[in-house]
Amino acid sequence: MPQVKFIEHNGTEHLVDGEPGRSLMEIAVSNMVPGILADCGGACTCATCHGYLDPDWVARVPARSEDETMMLECAPGVTEQSRLCCQVKMQEEWDGIVVRLPASQV
Repeated sequence: MPQVKFIEHNGTEHLVDGEPGRSLMEIAVSNMVPGILADCGGACTCATCHGYLDPDWVARVPARSEDETMMLECAPGVTEQSRLCCQVKMQEEWDGIVVRLPASQV
């Protein structure tokens, strides 16, 4: 099974199994990774699962949808690497994907 590395804002790393087809948000929540609040449960309506893909992964993951881009406008500290983890569905070939979590979601 592919793995996801979530890195909290303080540098604490969480290496967890990432079942293909599940969102990065679902994977984080089911593994009790701090920093993913997921208030809307994955409906792309709150931006509390904001994360930063490591630069090596940005081009390998499908681009943001218009809805995701609009919702990210509500999140602090948005960059080109910003994604809503509820909108990124894990794929087998993404083994080792790295997602950094913002301090704003502590």
